[in-house]
Amino acid sequence: MDEMKDSPHTRTPQSAPSHEAASERVPTTIRQNIRQMRFNLAELSGSMGDLGTFLPLVAGMAFVCEMDLGVILILAGIANITVGIVFGMPVPVQPMKAIAAVAVAESLLPDQIAAAGLIVGAVMLALGATRIVQYVEKVIPLPVVRGIQLGVGLKLMLQAVRLVAETSWIGLDSVAVGLGAACLIVFVNRWKRSPGALVLFAAGVVVALLETPALTRSLSIGAPEFVFILPSARSWFDGFVHGAVPQLPLTVLNSVIAVCALSGDLFPGRRIPAPTMASSVGLMNLLTCWFGAVPMCHGSGGLAGQYYFGARSGGSMVMLGIINLTVGLVLGAAAAAIIHAYPRSFLGVMLFFAGFELAKPARDQRGGREISITIVTAALIVGINTLVGFATGMALAAVLSLRRTR
Repeated sequence: MDEMKDSPHTRTPQSAPSHEAASERVPTTIRQNIRQMRFNLAELSGSMGDLGTFLPLVAGMAFVCEMDLGVILILAGIANITVGIVFGMPVPVQPMKAIAAVAVAESLLPDQIAAAGLIVGAVMLALGATRIVQYVEKVIPLPVVRGIQLGVGLKLMLQAVRLVAETSWIGLDSVAVGLGAACLIVFVNRWKRSPGALVLFAAGVVVALLETPALTRSLSIGAPEFVFILPSARSWFDGFVHGAVPQLPLTVLNSVIAVCALSGDLFPGRRIPAPTMASSVGLMNLLTCWFGAVPMCHGSGGLAGQYYFGARSGGSMVMLGIINLTVGLVLGAAAAAIIHAYPRSFLGVMLFFAGFELAKPARDQRGGREISITIVTAALIVGINTLVGFATGMALAAVLSLRRTR
């Protein structure tokens, strides 16, 4: 419990957990998780740490793919609360990035998106229930895992820079404001339990209202309508080819293996087992995608961002879930107007610090062999994609291990 008393800017432990360390996890019960929940400004601030990823993706899918944002927020809120209670730590709930990117780029329909999420959910539940994912985790060397964390962290930071760069140089939503917000976060986070993300989020709401005066007049009150989605045969095929195939490797690597490793780094002795994490991803999608949810997963970047901004217990996820539920139930589809007006410079800053926190554990790689594997894996993830970086890192680790043995 000492770790949970640290400040938001506490450094990641330098001693890297081995794969064997996962078996040393101290089991916790839901009752213990509930007792240990905290509901304070630091937890509320931490709950905002993944908004830089969450808001742009759900907004894009709502606008382009004709999905009901109110339904998305309600189902995400229920998932937030459930995950916070089950895991007892700030494990994020975020849209599946590959599916979201393809859905927006190719304007997929809601039933095609639902099919993709259901397929990925079924595969992940099978990997978790059969514990196959545990064997996958054991054969992946730690330098490759660190390379995945470093690569994805750097990609988030680059995406953050692009978000800020897309704005004007001067104005309420601008590069200048983004740089100022970044300095504010660094300055505010010097104090213990400082609500850095909460301050930034509130400032972003003020800017959105000032930039869009007609926003308050355009908002309507009313809960969304839920519709059961039953994909057609063609939608199952399109969802599998366009969504599930590119998403599965990313989900296994970043939403299960990398996030489990990071949970052990940030919360020593409480590392989440890979089968449990895989089953969680599977159940989330199998229970929600029928009703219009975006395909959801967990993510190491989201966990890093929420931890950086102060989250230390499942209470942060419960508070975020209540916020999502309230906005979804009260505003319904009108919530899209709020997200669309939210300043991109502020989202970019939050996303940058999430990527920074995710990349930090790679510092524990010391030897030349470990560093080379980590850097090569990360470089190819940034330059090409996660699958290529992972495959190359595994091949390089095998070659160097063979040379060392000889």
